[in-house]
Amino acid sequence: MRSPLFVAAILSLISATSQAQTLVATSNIIVRAIDRSVDFTSDTTTSIRDAKLIRAAHNDAASFVASDGDIRGANLEAAFARLREHLPEARAASDQALAEAILAR
Repeated sequence: MRSPLFVAAILSLISATSQAQTLVATSNIIVRAIDRSVDFTSDTTTSIRDAKLIRAAHNDAASFVASDGDIRGANLEAAFARLREHLPEARAASDQALAEAILAR
């Protein structure tokens, strides 16, 4: 018979794996959405401006992720606002997921 501690450890591992997969899936969706927005926008000026905004937020996103959300730079906040304004996928995403997507870009 398995001990309750062993069963709890297995359930915890399954839960952690599930959460990690959800975060990865969310990040992948957002990265693809950012790419679509930047690459296929009909307004070229907006597309270039969005790409520059996302690139400018890269260092802020790294600081945000490294500090577990404690460091929030102005460029990152602007990128969050732009992404949530233009991408339905980003509206439901956490700041952490968006920052990781910006880093993956």
